[in-house]
Amino acid sequence: MRRPDHPTTTRPTAVNGALPGPESPESPEAREALEADGPGGGGPGAGVPERTVPGAGAPEAGGPDHAVPGPTTAPPLPTDGVTAEAVLAPYLQGQAADFLRSLRLHREHSAPSDAGGQGAEAAARALRRSARRISGSLHTFRTVLDPVWADHLRTELAWLSGTLAREHAYAGRLTRLLDALHQLSGATLPAARGTKPATKPGTQPATTTAARTAGAPEAQGRAVLGVGAARAGALLERQLTLARTRAHSAALQALGSSRFHAVADAVALLASEVPLAPGTTGRGTEALLEPAERAEQRLLAAVVALPADESAEPYNEAQDAAWHQARLLLRLHRYAHEVVLGAADPVLTGAGHALDLHRDAAEAAAAAAAAARTPRIAPATAYALGVLHADQRHEVEAARAVFRETWPYATAMTAP
Repeated sequence: MRRPDHPTTTRPTAVNGALPGPESPESPEAREALEADGPGGGGPGAGVPERTVPGAGAPEAGGPDHAVPGPTTAPPLPTDGVTAEAVLAPYLQGQAADFLRSLRLHREHSAPSDAGGQGAEAAARALRRSARRISGSLHTFRTVLDPVWADHLRTELAWLSGTLAREHAYAGRLTRLLDALHQLSGATLPAARGTKPATKPGTQPATTTAARTAGAPEAQGRAVLGVGAARAGALLERQLTLARTRAHSAALQALGSSRFHAVADAVALLASEVPLAPGTTGRGTEALLEPAERAEQRLLAAVVALPADESAEPYNEAQDAAWHQARLLLRLHRYAHEVVLGAADPVLTGAGHALDLHRDAAEAAAAAAAAARTPRIAPATAYALGVLHADQRHEVEAARAVFRETWPYATAMTAP
């Protein structure tokens, strides 16, 4: 784990961004929880997570040079006076305290008297944020923690975070698609398929006539889109609103389940005690540096494996998986950086934001394509959805270009 101002000089030895064996989140829920994000994680400051204020009685997580007294019964401290437990435990306890605080706020604002629902939404975002950081840290630093406990709690937090994130994801996707349709309806667009310039029978295509009729296909395309955009927007609103309603019901059901109460109890215990692996007590911070370095190397390897610009295909959705994997690994690296150095890596702010935009555009394009496959829709509606899909795929390509421009470690962009 290097400090932010230290340039990358080491080339990764891996040739792809996959996480083999135990290094990989072993369930779709775990991957979805790390990929899901909302305001506070997907906005302009997406690459810089918020500093968490630990709960009462929990010391603030510091960097390797921040000495935190260990328990009086611990073995002799390392020569630098800092143990891995003194660095990792306060961080996890602080995130657990934030989780419990957000849960209390969510229950308060979920009362019928809170008609606006803004407080409940903000509390749910904070709850997901803490759950993601705990789950990601349990994954990265599994070798330092009790592995059975860490795997179980990580899986449960991944389930909770993923369940709570779906409602916000559908709402954001609908807003994005409707805004894009509104902008496209007044933009310069290609002609609708099958349209021809309007000419009178028997007339000769004079130069002035050609000049007047040259814009006819474009104008007709905009007219078709204007009609289809309204229908496409209504179709998307029906589909995504229904999906959001179902996700909201699933979230409420999850928050009232015995499974969730078991997760809350486990996090409450974490706020007071962090189970460590046998032999970890008294070890120095090198026990944290090693897994943090592995997380960083997996990120660099995933960036190396991204498709090159010359081989990129805007409409090849199969290439999205490698970019989503890089986003997941960047998130894990951010959390590891928070634990070891006490703060997020600021040089990755732009790259993280670009990957967030890439994810949003790719999922919006998939939603537009799914709506276009609805049986018995009008041709104008299908045309508008096709234009919308193309627009979002170009947003995907734009996000990839921004990522390459903002990625700070040039040596990681070229395979060794």
